[in-house]
Order: sequence, then C-alpha cells, then structure tokens
Amino acid sequence: MRIARHATGGRTRLAVVDGDELVGLDAGVELPELIGTPGRLAAAADAALQFRADVVPLSGAELLAPLSPPTFRDFSTFYEHANGISRNGSPAGGVAPEFFEIPTFYFSNPYAITGPHADVPVPPGCELFDFELEVGAVIGTAGRDVAVEDAADHIAGFVVLNDFSARDVQFHEMRMRLGPAKGKDGSTTLGQFFVTPDELAPHRSGPSYDLRMEVRVNDELIGGDTLANMSWTFEALVAYASRGADVRPGDLLGSGTCQNGCLAELWGRYGRDGYPPLQPGDVVTTTVEGLGGTRNRIVPGADRHPIAPWRTA
Repeated sequence: MRIARHATGGRTRLAVVDGDELVGLDAGVELPELIGTPGRLAAAADAALQFRADVVPLSGAELLAPLSPPTFRDFSTFYEHANGISRNGSPAGGVAPEFFEIPTFYFSNPYAITGPHADVPVPPGCELFDFELEVGAVIGTAGRDVAVEDAADHIAGFVVLNDFSARDVQFHEMRMRLGPAKGKDGSTTLGQFFVTPDELAPHRSGPSYDLRMEVRVNDELIGGDTLANMSWTFEALVAYASRGADVRPGDLLGSGTCQNGCLAELWGRYGRDGYPPLQPGDVVTTTVEGLGGTRNRIVPGADRHPIAPWRTA
C-alpha cells in the first residue's frame, strides 16, 4: 500500500492512497505508531477503504512528509557516487577500502525533515548549496543486534529522500575529522508516499530493487541511476545500525546518494563550471520509480550571525 500525510482543509492526517484519492485513516495517529505493531497499518487502511469517511482528491491535497522520523541515519552505499565525490580537492580521489568493510553512516537532523513540495531555504552563509537523491528505508519492528537474514522483517516501507547539503560548510567542518553535521542540518525532504515492500515486489533485483532514480534542476535532467546499484543492501544497513544499538519504529535509514545524484559528485568528476550550485528560484525535482518523488523551490535563507571562540591556544 501507499500512505500519504496531508494538511488539506487545515487538518493534518494520514491517508491511504486509492487511485487518485486519499482516504483518511483515524485522526490523530501517526505512521511510526501504526507500523510499530504488526498488522495495525493494514487493518487501519482496510477500515478506511471500507467506510471512506474522509476522502480528498490527491491532486488538490497539501502533501506533507509522510512521517517525522525519531532518528535519521544516512549511509553511503553507492560506490560510483563515493568515487566521484572523493575527487573534490584531489583529482586522484579514490574510495577508502573501508567502504566495502562497513556501511558507514552519519546521524542527520530529524528536525530538518520537510515535505515533498515545501520551499527549501539556502542555509545561512552557504554558497555551494546542493541536493542529494536517495531512498530511505523506514523501520517498522524494533530490534537490536539484528542479523542480515532477519532484517527484512524490520523494514516497514520506503520513501524518496532528498538530503540538501551546504557543501562549503560540510567541506570546512570535515577538516576536523568528524562526520558532516552543520552542512547537513538544514532541510531533508521526503517524497509524497510511504510505500510498503509488497508494492515493490515486481521490481525486485537480487537483494535490491531495480528502480529508476532521476533528479532535475529547473526540469533539466542532471543525473540518474538505479537503486539496484547499491553496494550494501537495506538489510545490511538495518543490521549495522542495530549493532549494539536499538532501532525503533519510524527510524529512517538513508541509502546515500545514487550515482550522479548530486552536484558535488559531478564537481569532483567534471569541475564546477557546468554545474552551478543551487540558487534561490531554482526548482529541484526528484523521481524514483514506484515511490514518487519531490519538487522543491529554493528560497533565500537567513543571514549568518558571526561567532568567535572565547579563547584561542
């Protein structure tokens, strides 16, 4: 099934997608709560479709992010993306051998999650603003130290994910040998739909899904890939995220950026001349076969307030 969240008519609620209509679920319930109990989401959707007490056209709905994840781990699983972005600042570049040893991730900001059609402000002081086309897996069943062979049972569904990035801020802060933080702190948009795995079964390709991924700026195709090119599966991401730690319903695990799915990768391969950073007025559109997508307008952000250390060495 496909689930959307919308604020049409001033009321925020979840709905099951039925053709070109949104059929409302019980008011006041959110997606992490529904997917945390096996069978509860399906039962709620079946009841909604039977009684159809609240139906609105999909075309006129004010769509929001389908969920607010309590945590957001963003991985790096596409080798060609990692290879391209590694060339920023070093033409030789190269992917560290650890790429194939662990599916590395950083914790991103769950408060930065926003809707599929929301305006996205340029972060304060950012001059190299970028997008990142990804797919996110959503945890349904809680777990800890989950084995790879059991991990599929912990994935409730998938969403399109666009991790907007302040690249100049990111490159600056990572000189301190810590992961990206403030450079990823602004906006992450989620696609219109939360999609359960059964919907994607026809696209199964080995341990992944052959889903076409594309990103456009001002309707011009910038890059694309297939989700099947992940070097690490979502089951492996669940297993690694839960190693010695809890994963809980609603937790979001990002696939990382696909090949040619961001400007920084293209800058690493070809330089910046042909791929300018995002500016106010640009519109970024992502699509993933079977999952939907996002369409966000870039708008001016706030001024940057200066800061200074209290004491220096």
